Amino acid sequence: MERLRQRADFVAVAGAARVNGPAFVLQSLRRGDGGPVRVGFTVTKKIGTATERNRIRRRLRALIDHHEAPLPDGFYLVKCGIGTDKLTYDELQHHLYR
Repeated sequence: MERLRQRADFVAVAGAARVNGPAFVLQSLRRGDGGPVRVGFTVTKKIGTATERNRIRRRLRALIDHHEAPLPDGFYLVKCGIGTDKLTYDELQHHLYR
């Protein structure tokens, strides 16, 4: 699984279908070329310091990497909102895969 790194990819996914959750918003864009699954994370600056935001990104990355079922081909963007920093690892997992 690869990460979204280029701004153009983030912008493309930002206009795609979204699923609102209590902790974050998940957006996805299907790929037609059969390329690898790519996942990006954004965390608002309203959540603590850079260290705290990076901790959230690392935890989400670990959840995605250790997920058993493969994701369908496409781009995925996880937008974290206020309160995400207060969730435990198990609560993040529950909200992400519910």
